[in-house]
Amino acid sequence: MKIFKKVQHEYFEALLEGRKQFEIRLADFKYKSGDTLVLLEQKPGKQELSGRKLECEILFTINTKTTEKFWPKKQINRYGLAVLSLRRKFRFK
Repeated sequence: MKIFKKVQHEYFEALLEGRKQFEIRLADFKYKSGDTLVLLEQKPGKQELSGRKLECEILFTINTKTTEKFWPKKQINRYGLAVLSLRRKFRFK
């Protein structure tokens, strides 16, 4: 399934360059691994679209509501949650 969402220019560029490999969204839509997220770039500082788009495959999802099974809600409210973009390190011999 294809899902279309707008994204601000600075985040679009980071995705395009490969520096950003995650997306944080309000979970107010249906999605699953394997779906295609089509990101529509907004013009810098505007709501208007630039016409550029980027198609990304959703590889892994987690809804923050499930985090309450790992940490008490009080701690989540106090500290917040960190979303980390990771890349496996390779060692060459």
